[in-house]
Amino acid sequence: MRHSTQRGLAAASIAAVSALALAACTGGSTPDTSSSGDAEDFEPLTEISLQLQWLPQAQFAGYYVALDQGYFEEEGFDTVDIIPSGGDIVPQDALIAGDADFAVAWVPKVLGSLEASGVELTDISQVFQKSGTLQVSWAGDGIESVADFEGKRIGSWGFGNEWEIFAAMAADGLDASSVSITTQGFDMNALLDRDVDAAQAMTYNEWAQILEVVNPDTGELYQPEDFDVVSYEDTEGAMLQDAIWADTERLSDPAYADAAVRFLKAVTKGWVFARDNPEEAAGIVFDIASTAELAYPVGPTHQLWQMNEVNKLIWTGADFGLVDSAAWDKTVAGALSAVNQDGLELITTEPAESAYSNEYMQQALDELSDEGVEVGGEYTPIEVTLTEGGQ
Repeated sequence: MRHSTQRGLAAASIAAVSALALAACTGGSTPDTSSSGDAEDFEPLTEISLQLQWLPQAQFAGYYVALDQGYFEEEGFDTVDIIPSGGDIVPQDALIAGDADFAVAWVPKVLGSLEASGVELTDISQVFQKSGTLQVSWAGDGIESVADFEGKRIGSWGFGNEWEIFAAMAADGLDASSVSITTQGFDMNALLDRDVDAAQAMTYNEWAQILEVVNPDTGELYQPEDFDVVSYEDTEGAMLQDAIWADTERLSDPAYADAAVRFLKAVTKGWVFARDNPEEAAGIVFDIASTAELAYPVGPTHQLWQMNEVNKLIWTGADFGLVDSAAWDKTVAGALSAVNQDGLELITTEPAESAYSNEYMQQALDELSDEGVEVGGEYTPIEVTLTEGGQ
C-alpha cells in the first residue's frame, strides 16, 4: 500500500482509509490498545508528529517508509506529521515546547539539554546502535588517530556534534585546549579547501560526499586511500546517536503511552522494510526529498549509499531499538569526563533514571512478534558504486 507525501519540508501526512480498505491491504485488524492501558479509560491518539534533526534523507528512512507503506495507518494513526529541520529546529527543544509528540536526536545532545533545562525526556528507542561519526584528513598529513589531534584544526558542525571529539581526547588523556575546533559546513569543502586539518563526517553522508568529488590530479573520483579516517566507534569517545525521544511526564498519560507503543511498532516495520529492501527504501526517501520545499541536494546514488550505511548502524545483531545499558553508560561517562577547548565540562551530573526506558520498545517488539512480524535478522550490506555528485 503506497501513499504519496505532499507536505514538503513542513511535514508529511497520511490520509485515513476505511477499516475495510485497511484490512484488505494489510490483513490486519483494529489495533489492540489495551496493552498500554485500558482502552475504555482513554481515547487513542490518532494524530501525532515527529520532529527530525535534519532534512529528508535516508538517515530517517524508517519513518518515511512507515508513512509510505501505510504502517502508521495499520497502527491506528490517521495523520502523522514528519517535521524535518535544516538546523533551525532543535528536536529536543521542539519536544520540550510541545511542538512535537516525539523527536529524533542524538543522546549526548539531549543530555546537555536536559541538564541545562531541568526537564525530563525519555529515550524510548535507540535506533542507531553504533556511532557513525568520522574525522577525515588528507593521507600523509599525520592524523591517523585521536592522539594526533593536538595542535590541529579539527572541523565540526557544532551543536553538540563535537562531543565525541572531546570524549575521545579525554579518554586518551589529551588536552582539549590544544585543538582548534573549526566550524565547518555540512559538506566537505573545508577539507577540500584545507581550511581544517581533519573534517567531521558521517559514514552515511559526508564521507560519501568527498568520494563523489573528482580529484583534479587524476581526473577520477577521490578514493578512500586518499584520506586517513578516524572512526569514533573505534574509540572510547563513541556515543549513542539517533534515538526516539518522548516527553517523560506525558508518558504517565495512558493515551500518550499507548501512542508511543503503536508509533514504535510502525517505525520498527519501516526500518525492517528498509533493511530488507534498501534500494526501494532509498528511492522512497529520494522521491520525498526531491519534492520537499527544502532539502539537501543529493542524488539517488548518494541516498542509496546512505541507506546502506545507516542499516549497518542499526542492524548490529542486537534487538532493534533497545537501549544497551553498557553503550548508554559509556555515552554518559564520556560526556561527564570530557571538557571542551575552553575547559568547560559538557555535563556535570548523571541524567535521571527516566532518561531512557526499554519498556515501550520491548512492548512494541512483543506485540509485533505476537502478530507474526519478524523483526530479528541481520543486514547484508549491498555494494554501492558512488558517482560524481551522487547522481
